[in-house]
Amino acid sequence: MRGVGSARAAGRRAGDRFGAIDWRRVRLWGLLAVCVLAVVGAVAWFTPVLSVRTVRIEGAAAVSEQQVRDLLEIPSGRSMLRIDTNAVARRVASIPKVRTARVQRVFPSTVRVTVDERTAVLFYDSPQGAHLLDADGVEFAIEPAPIGVPKLITEHPGAADPVTGAAVSILAIVPPALAVQVSEVVARSISDISLNLKDGRTVLWGGTNDAERKSAVVLPLLTRPGTVFDVSSPNLVTVK
Repeated sequence: MRGVGSARAAGRRAGDRFGAIDWRRVRLWGLLAVCVLAVVGAVAWFTPVLSVRTVRIEGAAAVSEQQVRDLLEIPSGRSMLRIDTNAVARRVASIPKVRTARVQRVFPSTVRVTVDERTAVLFYDSPQGAHLLDADGVEFAIEPAPIGVPKLITEHPGAADPVTGAAVSILAIVPPALAVQVSEVVARSISDISLNLKDGRTVLWGGTNDAERKSAVVLPLLTRPGTVFDVSSPNLVTVK
């Protein structure tokens, strides 16, 4: 029995030695891996190995590519890893006609900038010209309105005006088949909004409430003879 116990003790001591050796090897290899990664990171960060060579801009139409490039502020030869993509995207998104911007690193050497431009859904006239409003109610340009964009007629038009906001919201609510027929949006209040159609007919829409029901009844109603179609109370529609 004494011999068996001695053999077991010797086996445990040998296992402890091998375990210690294995752990030392693991720590050694781990340290070497950290050193290699540090060297690779330093090379990528401070040398031209991963420097920016190409900037690709996508989605820019109303906004010129040069206007976007002027805001990128990416020096030639800068490491891809040193680019703050969020900061670059915020600078590009500061352009009034840009709704959102996304900046991505495409390794090894390309920065891709994707621009989502604002699209006019309404405009209103002023002595300065036509003010364009997008689907978010943001006023982003004073320039000739694109063909087909309806004109807003209201007392105090502007991005901060609740009545203007209601008019923009209603254009997003109406069925597309009706939206393409609208030439003017007349907004007297947030609950009294009318749509003047290109063929001379008028849809009395009311406010933004009961949108789903109004959208369901308005197109069938427009198939009837008449000039004024009232869906402001969608459970009691009328035609004049």
